[in-house]
Amino acid sequence: MLDYPPSAMTLNGKCAHAHASNAPTAIVMLNLGGPRSVDEVGPYLERMFLDRELIPLPFQERLGRFIARRRTPKIQAKYAEIGGGSPIYAWTKRQGEAMAELLDQLSPETAPHKCYIAFRYAEPLTASALTQMHADGVRRAVAFTQYPQWSCSTTGASLNELWRELIRLNLRDAFAWSVIDRWPTHPAFIKAMAKKVREGLDQFAADERDSVLVLFSAHSLPLSVVERGDAYPQEVAATVQAVMECLGFSNEFLLAYQSDIKPFRWLVPSTEQVIRNLGARKRKNVLVVPIAFTSDHIETLHEIDIEYAELAREVGIANFKRAPALNDDPLFIRALAEIAAEHLRSGQLHSSQYKLRCPGCENALCRSLLNPAHDATRTRARAESA
Repeated sequence: MLDYPPSAMTLNGKCAHAHASNAPTAIVMLNLGGPRSVDEVGPYLERMFLDRELIPLPFQERLGRFIARRRTPKIQAKYAEIGGGSPIYAWTKRQGEAMAELLDQLSPETAPHKCYIAFRYAEPLTASALTQMHADGVRRAVAFTQYPQWSCSTTGASLNELWRELIRLNLRDAFAWSVIDRWPTHPAFIKAMAKKVREGLDQFAADERDSVLVLFSAHSLPLSVVERGDAYPQEVAATVQAVMECLGFSNEFLLAYQSDIKPFRWLVPSTEQVIRNLGARKRKNVLVVPIAFTSDHIETLHEIDIEYAELAREVGIANFKRAPALNDDPLFIRALAEIAAEHLRSGQLHSSQYKLRCPGCENALCRSLLNPAHDATRTRARAESA
């Protein structure tokens, strides 16, 4: 990225020649993704169960393929019930386009910005994003995790795949990188989440709202990953605490974890078991808040809205609701844009925690950063001296 004189600014606040070649600053939105059709479920599951960074298995190749084939019909039926495929690509695309438009205003010196989607297990895969970036003449790139809380199984796996694909595609030096690797308590994100909790509480009768138990639900994690020292549990808990503080601790709340895969050991308490326990304790009003997801997908639309709602009825919970997902809420779009703008303005290559590997980590690639953006250091120095 180059340094630009004040004359580069136009009357509308945009940067008239932000890059000499007009190449965009790439914001690469990292996510695991989801199958967009029933036919894509099998390949999606196979990629997932073959990934040791997500679900470590003995005899990974053989057992992973076996589990994927066995689960495919059941998961296909679930996707069929929510319309035939995951909406995560559509939501990510809308989020990215809206974020880039706002980011052009917030950070004109690095404009124009263009978002690229890099999914781990579904198209567009990481290689597709990198190939398109190269064709677009991108030089400066920011890898922006769409998981607010760090986990080696999600953000870490996506970044490792990014570095592997850069090497495989012979693009190691094609782009200058920095990383937004976590944002669990960013004020704008917390504000957007608190808004969604309020919207969820508004679904209850006014005279019952104070009695609603807020059940935050995050995707679970294999205990083998947690035992290595993964930061995910503490960062999810930090998000929950910050959201409730923003709400003035208006309601009782709990944190649980969903989407575990039996018979493996996963992070608990499970959302399913907590719902059963709440029913046994005669709780009548429960609001589930997806706290580690930034858009609707199979875990919200089927697991919570269908499976857990049915379970809640069975155990006697009279009013079981879900807070809306962030999706393309303007407050959340602004949060994404502010996080990206602050990152670009700071000149930081990554968070202070990024280079700290888990105590039990054995992955030599973990916490890498290929071809770091040296201009980022200069940008930070200019900001500090201003």
